[in-house]
Amino acid sequence: MFQASKTHLNELQIKRLEEILIVIDKQDQIIGADTKKNCHLMETINKGLLHRGFSVVLFNTQNQLLVQQRADAKYTFPGEPPRHFTDSCSSHPLYVPEELEEEDAVGVRRAALRRLQAELGIPQDQTSIMDSIFMNRIYHKSPSDDIWGDHENGYLSVGEEDPREVRSYSYMSQEDVQELLDRGTRGEEKITPWFRTIAEGFLLSWWPHLEDVSPFVEPDKIYGL
Repeated sequence: MFQASKTHLNELQIKRLEEILIVIDKQDQIIGADTKKNCHLMETINKGLLHRGFSVVLFNTQNQLLVQQRADAKYTFPGEPPRHFTDSCSSHPLYVPEELEEEDAVGVRRAALRRLQAELGIPQDQTSIMDSIFMNRIYHKSPSDDIWGDHENGYLSVGEEDPREVRSYSYMSQEDVQELLDRGTRGEEKITPWFRTIAEGFLLSWWPHLEDVSPFVEPDKIYGL
């Protein structure tokens, strides 16, 4: 069944399924490690396997949000037309010393820089690991189909980036994102469940205060439990 389910994946995605992710309990305490494949199989998710992830929402200097559409080769929520809209960058810290460091979420911040370079072409030496603001954590369990899904505590961070580095991606105003969510509700667009949670639960209320989001920072809070 697994072999049949991954025919749309490219070579890179198949290789990345063997990355070792951080396994946690619901309070985000590290309890072990497992492959990315096992962490995203509904068979193991339904047995309680939970991993650590992150989402980054990036804004340009006009306070517009960088929004991606999922690639065709993704194993969860793939880009079968119409493609899923999602946040600026979502991925996982790996079970390696530099990404396991927990104080000030430094390990997750390092993982975010690694994926921002891989996905958006933003050089790691262009942005400090402390430039983004770690806002909170969000627990979610999201089946993609009968085989694949997501089950993670995701660290949510807000950052700013020059759009010249990511001009192949779409920037949206607050009104654009609200319209996108409305179209998704009507079934006219596909939106990843975690992006809807982020946008409706947090982002739309933060947006008017991007100059100073400190009143909304809750690093010890895990929403959704």
